[in-house]
Amino acid sequence: MNIKKTAILAAALSVFTLTAAAAGTIKMAFIDPLSGPFGPSGEGALTSFQLAAEHINAAGGINGDKIEVTGYDNKVNPKESLVQLQKALDSGARYILQGNGSSVAAALITAVNKYNARNPGQEVLFFNYAAVTPAFTNEMCSFWHFRFDAHADMKMAAITDWIKNNPDIHKVYIIGQDYVFGQAVAKAAVEQLAKKRPDIKIVGNELHPLGKVKDFTPYIQKIVASGADAVITGNWGADMQLLMKAAAESGSNVPYLTFYGGSKGTVAALGAGGINRLYQVTEGITNLPASDKQYALIEEYKKRFPQYDYYYHRSFIAMAMFKAAAEKAKSNDPIPVAKALEGLEIDQAYGKALMRASDHQIQMPLYISTVSDDVKYGVDDTKYGWKLVPNGTISLEAAEQPTTCKMKRPS
Repeated sequence: MNIKKTAILAAALSVFTLTAAAAGTIKMAFIDPLSGPFGPSGEGALTSFQLAAEHINAAGGINGDKIEVTGYDNKVNPKESLVQLQKALDSGARYILQGNGSSVAAALITAVNKYNARNPGQEVLFFNYAAVTPAFTNEMCSFWHFRFDAHADMKMAAITDWIKNNPDIHKVYIIGQDYVFGQAVAKAAVEQLAKKRPDIKIVGNELHPLGKVKDFTPYIQKIVASGADAVITGNWGADMQLLMKAAAESGSNVPYLTFYGGSKGTVAALGAGGINRLYQVTEGITNLPASDKQYALIEEYKKRFPQYDYYYHRSFIAMAMFKAAAEKAKSNDPIPVAKALEGLEIDQAYGKALMRASDHQIQMPLYISTVSDDVKYGVDDTKYGWKLVPNGTISLEAAEQPTTCKMKRPS
């Protein structure tokens, strides 16, 4: 991390270490990458949670207490994440925030379950804002885990519906990161395409090491040689940016349908070549019509953290739902908050958000967008940003997927 970035983040962190003596402190531990190739993904989310906390604190906090968000660098490593979790617990954290890497999330869910079973009265909750393997709200569902992002099957349903209505697509190439999330994306793509467009041929289904590939040119060459009409990828962070860098250098114009095309540097890698070529499915788009309050938040975030774009809208949703649940419960303790979160519904900038009680999976509208130069807000310090595609709005009801969760709740 360069000196300028370090100074900006240090200044942001300092805001949250100064807590009024008269107020209690709600400690939240953000356990995600803050260094290395995936560091920008973690830093972008951390600053989003911190700004959301700052707004809540400025408005009086929650039940009289102030929120403190502290970052713990896990280097996208499950074992390191458990080390950082213990540090967070030792510091008094009662809420865990994480999202970058489903392998990490799986380790944290298991660890939090065990910790809470062994420490009644000192329970913690895990707020997952981006680890979207469907199992976490199905066979691995836990009372202590809440997901504030649409899971992989929900996002894939949006992508495959778009493909279903695009008669020009006959061949699809699937590429992703070789771990539980990338595997879930590939599985969902194959199954959903078979149901919605059985005529489509899967001309490639490839997984690559997470965070290890420095040059995706050989992968792009295989995509081009396959004759694919579209590519589906769940890549995120540096792997997304480097994949699209190689795609841009190849000169091919195959469209890429992504979960995380908004990863830092990706749009810059494509420039004008991303227009009507790079697509993503998200819970919000800065260029959707919104309230003056939302526009002010977007502009404040960009001013405060100019090295990032307003990307993690779900961080603000998570914090708003936490505040609403704690105030409904009249308690900031994890068990009352968890019970109040179940079935909670709020209005947010881009539509209603509902926390489904049966599996703790958020339900909300999703949006498919593509790169455009006709936007209010560009990204990556370019004039290019994300614009809703025709028929790109997926309602909360249409985005919802069934669950197999059989949750055990505390007595």
